Amino acid sequence: MEHAAPFGPGPFLIAGPCVLEDDALNLRVAERLAELGRRLSLPVIYKASFDKANRSRLDAARGPGMDEGLMALDRVKRQSGLPVLTDVHEPSQVAAAAHVADVLQVPAFLCRQTDLLVAAGRAGKPVNVKKGQWMSAEGMAGALDKVRSGGATSVAVTERGSFFGYGDLVVDMRNFARLRAACRAPVIFDATHSVQQPGRGEGGASGGLREFIPPLLYAAAAAGADGFFLETHPDPDRAPSDGPNMIRLDALPELLVATLDVWRSARGNHP
Repeated sequence: MEHAAPFGPGPFLIAGPCVLEDDALNLRVAERLAELGRRLSLPVIYKASFDKANRSRLDAARGPGMDEGLMALDRVKRQSGLPVLTDVHEPSQVAAAAHVADVLQVPAFLCRQTDLLVAAGRAGKPVNVKKGQWMSAEGMAGALDKVRSGGATSVAVTERGSFFGYGDLVVDMRNFARLRAACRAPVIFDATHSVQQPGRGEGGASGGLREFIPPLLYAAAAAGADGFFLETHPDPDRAPSDGPNMIRLDALPELLVATLDVWRSARGNHP
């Protein structure tokens, strides 16, 4: 099944668990997202990682690995009908990931890795590049140009907060306009990683302040975000990765309805 990536004209949603788990969990989230997309007339891309290669600790949960993870993503794609997105961390992963994924994503910590960006661009799939936590909006133009140099014609850039001292992030709402101008691409807001607190959780793992997801999401909708990125889980406190900064699956409907209302009102497009 082939899908076109809904990178606009917006709004659109990228959502799913941080990392792939068992089929029951993966499909439960996907089916709920598919239903929400239909009900809200909202294009949805299912997101989950097969490997979390940048964890704070060596013993942190990383996921099922590429082979098993891509098979799990393929099952999600076929059973839910949703297009799927996953991270790639090395050029050697791109071809296999592109065989399954409808969208490839370059993680924030790797947004300056030239070989990875060019390889992702050569895969023939849409590519989302997450802005590094230390990068300016204008500095991301080079990252997207690297992807385009590989031949990609559909690219997007994601704002996910900037480091503010140690272990905290802030979101500069000017970045939605600045990223769009500099990168010439749709701009996505990652509301869940923007409330992450790297290295401030138990045992040095990342913490998070999920109570700030809604206000940041509404602000980004008003400030010009084209799409939204939300990691979600039925029980975030029991999730193997990034639980403190994920939104509960049952909280999504109300949150998305309010976000879409703000998005439309800010553009003078009232329902």
